[in-house]
Amino acid sequence: MKIIKIAAVVAFAASFTACDKDYLNTAPTAQVDADAAFLTTTNAWAALNGIHRAMYVQYRSSQDQGGEGSMNIYRDMLGEDLVQTAVGNGWYNNSYKWLDHRNENSGLVVYAYQFPYRLIGNANLIIANIDKAEGPQADRDAIKGQALVYRAWAHFQMVQLYGKRYVAGQNNAQLGVPLMLTPTTEGQARATVEEIYTQINKDLDDAIALLKTARPAKSHFNINVAKGIKARVALTQQNWTVAAQLAAEARQGFNLMTNAEYLLGFNNIGNQEWMWGSRQVDDQTTFFYSFFAYMSCNFNSTNIRTNPKAINRLIYDQMSATDIRRKCWIPNVNEAGITIITPPGGVKRNYMTQKFQSATSSNSVGDVPLMRAAEMYLIEAESKARGGDEVGARQALFTLMKNRDPEYQLSTRSGQALIDEIMLNRRIELWGEGFRFTDLKRLNLPLNRNGANHTTALALTFDVPAGINDWEFLLPRAELNANPLVVQNPQ
Repeated sequence: MKIIKIAAVVAFAASFTACDKDYLNTAPTAQVDADAAFLTTTNAWAALNGIHRAMYVQYRSSQDQGGEGSMNIYRDMLGEDLVQTAVGNGWYNNSYKWLDHRNENSGLVVYAYQFPYRLIGNANLIIANIDKAEGPQADRDAIKGQALVYRAWAHFQMVQLYGKRYVAGQNNAQLGVPLMLTPTTEGQARATVEEIYTQINKDLDDAIALLKTARPAKSHFNINVAKGIKARVALTQQNWTVAAQLAAEARQGFNLMTNAEYLLGFNNIGNQEWMWGSRQVDDQTTFFYSFFAYMSCNFNSTNIRTNPKAINRLIYDQMSATDIRRKCWIPNVNEAGITIITPPGGVKRNYMTQKFQSATSSNSVGDVPLMRAAEMYLIEAESKARGGDEVGARQALFTLMKNRDPEYQLSTRSGQALIDEIMLNRRIELWGEGFRFTDLKRLNLPLNRNGANHTTALALTFDVPAGINDWEFLLPRAELNANPLVVQNPQ
């Protein structure tokens, strides 16, 4: 079972590819020996830090495999709110057209399968061995708790892509992905979607019980982030009460950013609103593998110069004139007197993004946002609206929106109109952060790119009915060849 075998051993072999050589690094030159990794909690911390580092390192030889930032791009490319304005140099184009995730030999299906299993494999090694490590019990608990969160989060990311959507009230016996709970290299059959969600929730509950101490950095997990991930899971399972409660608990201690901070480029993990993110320092740049090499407005790459990313004009045009978020995009690049950030020689396109900015035009370094307090307000608002607490939903939405728009008034909408308002603001607020494909899938909504600023030649696919096979990623052919226990999704 080649792909899962790689996942289970790559961190400790530290030699799978040149780009994996520092997988267990706490710093670029400090590698952890596999045999010593769990002798002490000090060494185990280093192993855990290697998983955090793996969230944004280069994988294989493909520029669209740069950690979770690349997966964020993929998931939004499959939605209707991220617009490609030109062919550029080709990266992500076939995903945007809805071709790659239905091709069992594409780099996307291999990467989206292999990347989470690498994290799971290493998390399993930590979970299996940390109780024997010498050191303070508080350290063992913190390390084990974070490894459990990684295992839960990675399985959650995968089952949303490769399995059918979870449907509350049903048995959810549809196939998901292999459920990996031990550091084995043996092939496993695909577990059911229900089994996977049961294990995800167990791992998160166990982690929440262990994560009692402060974390060393926002790239690490704490109890707030664990609750935030469980709120996402509950939202996907249509468990509205749990989702709303955990989202409210998760954001405690985190303030919404100021309007001034909102326009600083979404590249700094120190932002008071960020709950979890990948911290990248200058000497660990991933160059053209970086999230900012494709989603920023200023990095001097061929992709950004020729293909600035844009927002769906149908949602942009619904923002009020006083909403600070309007300034994250340029609806009319020919408007007199406006400042537009581009790389040297970059083209300008209507509705182009200004949201994400790399460190400089020559440096693609930037911290990648993975969870923000704004998302927690939106989860609470959506869950309460769908669960019948419209007063609570309006208030949660108001707290967020009053921060973004000083002229915003408490919503008077009800029923579907209230849900629509919440979902519109979720689409705007989380644009480019990797949620749109899974939102459409969990809500059993169709893809509809009609009437927006997508072009036929670039987007190719404009309509995908809800619930059809195209919403499931195909498993990689390499996995099917290596593991006779797994079966392919319907094609």
